[in-house]
Amino acid sequence: MPILDLETTIYPPNLLEDPAAREGERCWWVLYTKSRQEKAVARQLLSWTVPFYLPLVANTHVIRGRAVDSYTPVFNGYVFLFGDPFDRVQSLKTNRISRVLEVVDQEQLTHDLRDIARLIASDAPLTIERQLTAGQRVRIKTGSLAGVEGVVIERRGRNRLLVAVNFLQQGVSMAIDDYQLELLR
Repeated sequence: MPILDLETTIYPPNLLEDPAAREGERCWWVLYTKSRQEKAVARQLLSWTVPFYLPLVANTHVIRGRAVDSYTPVFNGYVFLFGDPFDRVQSLKTNRISRVLEVVDQEQLTHDLRDIARLIASDAPLTIERQLTAGQRVRIKTGSLAGVEGVVIERRGRNRLLVAVNFLQQGVSMAIDDYQLELLR
């Protein structure tokens, strides 16, 4: 049983898929929040109808011998804001933001976030990765995740596909078999 229901993680729902939703003066900003304030910032941005993305994954914890489900941010302390300079200043009024990071490569961040969203939507068991390791860049060639790009890493003797937001040097990984992958050059 979840502690709380899953809240809105992306607004508008087509933010990462529809290029028209990303036109205009708006651009990506990365909000670095105060400790454990990611969901509160997302709620406030939603109430102001400011576009944002907060990737969450389900986790099961055992508390006093009882399994409890919760939704954890993939990137601790980060919310992705898609707005104009006014929206950026508005987000600071929440008093939950430590600093705002400017994104230099807008297209790369959009691509990375789109891949993360596809992995989360696949309902595959994901592991949050905090430190990236060097490896071969690959692309999934078959199935519902075809086209998702990442890096092959090894964990506990098993190959995993690491999909990362390079701007933050963090990401998620999932177990994968070699036959599903093609090498990128």
